[in-house]
Amino acid sequence: MESRERKAHRTVLQIVPELETGGAERTAVDVAAELVRQGWRAIVVSAGGRLVPELEAAGAEHITFPAATKNPALMLVNAFRLAGIVRREKVDILHARSRAPAWSALLAARLTGTPFVTTYHGAYNQKSALKGFYNSVMARGDVVIANSGYTARLIAARHMVADNGVAADGSRVVVIHRGTDLADYAEGAMTPGRLADLRTAWGLEGDAPVILHLARLTAWKGQTVLIDALARLAAEGRDVVGILAGDAQGRTDYVADLTRRIAAHGLEGRIRLVGHCADPAAAMHLATVVAVPSTEPEAFGRAAVEAQAAGRPVVVSDLGAVPETVLAPPEVAAGARTGWRVPACDAAALAEGLREALDLTPEARAALAARAAAHVQTHFSLGAMTGATLRQYERLLGA
Repeated sequence: MESRERKAHRTVLQIVPELETGGAERTAVDVAAELVRQGWRAIVVSAGGRLVPELEAAGAEHITFPAATKNPALMLVNAFRLAGIVRREKVDILHARSRAPAWSALLAARLTGTPFVTTYHGAYNQKSALKGFYNSVMARGDVVIANSGYTARLIAARHMVADNGVAADGSRVVVIHRGTDLADYAEGAMTPGRLADLRTAWGLEGDAPVILHLARLTAWKGQTVLIDALARLAAEGRDVVGILAGDAQGRTDYVADLTRRIAAHGLEGRIRLVGHCADPAAAMHLATVVAVPSTEPEAFGRAAVEAQAAGRPVVVSDLGAVPETVLAPPEVAAGARTGWRVPACDAAALAEGLREALDLTPEARAALAARAAAHVQTHFSLGAMTGATLRQYERLLGA
């Protein structure tokens, strides 16, 4: 009881630009919910968004704050405002999950003497020395959480050198894989009503196989590669439906490009842009095969984990952290496969992977599903992630 009472007086403040959609946002909400369950106080600072009601329903607090700004002057103002919040709310740990607000949080942490944690959520474009400096804030935490082994190696290669202001000692970097609430993806957790509602929303009729791509609409997520791969399958006479589910986040030109590409292949109605999906677990269960055709490295790749948790075959680009999340030859025997890894930006290779997944016998599909679900349950559960994160907080506070 005494330990729990002490924790009740500890406050962790996480800062993200917005609470709309994405890995950093989802993880902030999940960690906040676990903090509350363990008797801590959890605050998330952001510009707001669709995840705020869920955050507050979990017992955490939200403070609306212009955390999304990338204007250097406003970032400096934000640092002093954030330092005021830290003092007022008696914050014990400040945890930044995105680069622009992390610079404000770093200064606020130094002004207040508060332990500073960062999570390096993405591979982050780094094509210039200036961009490298900008990215380096995510390696300046007292604890630096890498969301995969791939990300940890990226941090070491980019930032663990003495001449860029980041300590050369890599001992502050800890790998905590992204975690997912896998219970909602299990076959028995899915109700017919949820599936029926989503089928109706997406206009799915008949029993044509569904190829799902679940990601925000941005070029590096590989929607164009998937469209071209589906065109190859259509040319073979395969009757499949492609679902591109994701928020455009204002990228209207990109959506128009995708629409034109679909039309150019004559696949209107067979490939559908359905917008944001509020029920990803149901989406995975509606899919016959899930595609993750990213054209740039995924720092983790949550969609691939969710697909495996739902027992769905997944075909992914062989980049970044994918070898950690999807098992495939030659790293494992064919009988240990949990998905397909194909070269990035290669529509023909993607089509071949999709073809093999679609042609699985019922017995082979069931065996693959069992292996995949066991793999992700062992390595990528929500409990494993939140537990490891809270242990880092406790270590910083000397608990």
